[in-house]
Amino acid sequence: MAAEADSRRCPEPGVSDWRCVGPVEQLRKQKCRRLYAEAGRSQDVALFYVGEKFYALEASCAHAEGPLDQGDIEELNGCYTVVCPLHFYEFDLSTGKSESGLRQQTYEVKQEDGKVYIKFSCELHLRRPERK
Repeated sequence: MAAEADSRRCPEPGVSDWRCVGPVEQLRKQKCRRLYAEAGRSQDVALFYVGEKFYALEASCAHAEGPLDQGDIEELNGCYTVVCPLHFYEFDLSTGKSESGLRQQTYEVKQEDGKVYIKFSCELHLRRPERK
């Protein structure tokens, strides 16, 4: 468990807001997963892996807080969207925009040295952290 914790808490030197969320090989096995923010559920991130690329959006839908990490992923002309499972709003994974006018916060993602990093304000965890 300690080694896993270390793999998630390895920000790039000099840039404290790049958060290491885990190894590329592990994270690309799922098209979508929820990353749990240390700051609380309202800050959770949905990490997507489609078209050989990672995308990160706020995990709760801007309309009614539906779980985007449980939504369907669709592709049209090389553009990927996630469909909210509650009311079927679609959000572009690259921009966070919806044709409805709603918008999800997006986060920068990079791969470096076999790990995935997200530019984010607090630590992100693969499992829900225990609250004390």
